Amino acid sequence: MRRRRVLLMIETSSAYGRELLRGINRYVTEHVPWSLMLEQRELMAEPPQWLPKWDGDGIISRWTTPALAETFRAMRTPVVDLTDVYGNLSLPHIWTNHVTIGMLAARHLLERGFRHFGYCGYSNHDWSHRRQQGFMDALREAGRQCAVLASPWDPAQAPNWDEQQETIGRWLRALPKPLGVMACNDMRGQHVLDACRRYDLAVPEEVAVIGVDNDELLCSLCDPPLTSVVPNPERIGYDAAALLEALMQGERVGRTAQFVEPIGVVTRQSTDVLAIDQPNVVTALRYIREHACDGIGVADVLQQVPLTRSVLERLFRRYVGRSPQEEIRQVQLKRARQLLAETELSLAQIAPLAGYRHPEYMSVVFKRLAGETPGQYRRRSNPAARQD
Repeated sequence: MRRRRVLLMIETSSAYGRELLRGINRYVTEHVPWSLMLEQRELMAEPPQWLPKWDGDGIISRWTTPALAETFRAMRTPVVDLTDVYGNLSLPHIWTNHVTIGMLAARHLLERGFRHFGYCGYSNHDWSHRRQQGFMDALREAGRQCAVLASPWDPAQAPNWDEQQETIGRWLRALPKPLGVMACNDMRGQHVLDACRRYDLAVPEEVAVIGVDNDELLCSLCDPPLTSVVPNPERIGYDAAALLEALMQGERVGRTAQFVEPIGVVTRQSTDVLAIDQPNVVTALRYIREHACDGIGVADVLQQVPLTRSVLERLFRRYVGRSPQEEIRQVQLKRARQLLAETELSLAQIAPLAGYRHPEYMSVVFKRLAGETPGQYRRRSNPAARQD
């Protein structure tokens, strides 16, 4: 049987692009093999001149422009579009859920007690606007507002490095502190951190910064290391390959627009702070976040602060928005989610690592707080893992 010829128009210059390719490779390994064509190019590079005459079976593209979308339609070759710069180009597409990404970043900063917020994004990219929307929606729900700074991400339009950093620095200095800032991606996060250093703004004490993509090399090169929301590009690549296979087989596909949920947040030094001006609450929160997965209770927390239980409860409601016990459960839930999404450990192994004595009790609490069972969450966020 002839192998289908598939063109991968995906950049190899970014960690995100390489994770997309990893997901595609996993699908091809597990299913019918394809004959793959891949050119090592950067994101949004000019398409090859031979493309309109290419006689292949399918394309997965992350370079799609409006003009290229017209070329694809004229070719009548099945295409799955992963480009989220221009919005919907009327092609079957799979994107990360950018709105959820923005909401995760907002909640991360809200959990640390921030009351003042900023969003630093790009003015000419649809995905940046969607992340801004999610960030601002979550803040609005919490009764907070957000300042926005956006500039073009295009070498032909963007200002030079010094001008850009001066603009970001002036914007940051004018905003009230302590300030929680979401950068639309890790590269933009690096811009914000550099501007903080230039303008002598302490990170994370005065300005806490969270990016997106969790490019581990870039995040570790930042000073201080950058906290980042983790999308799921491997899953996007896998699902894109599955959708393309269905299209190449002539199947009627019900949903040609799909959105993949992000995995969570990797916390690094750029947000490792609690923006609360009540020292006892800060002490209790830090203890909870360091020891919740050791199976502690509120009684253990009370040994760390000179407060009665009723006073601690009242202060937590005021500054954190939930009780100490609820905070312990949230930290445990976050750890359980991380282990389900990033490992193949069984529920029996995960439970004690997340602070639960029994996996059955963890499942009950997880379902109540997350709205789905641990197994359902794992199948959605980590399909390659074994299922209990």
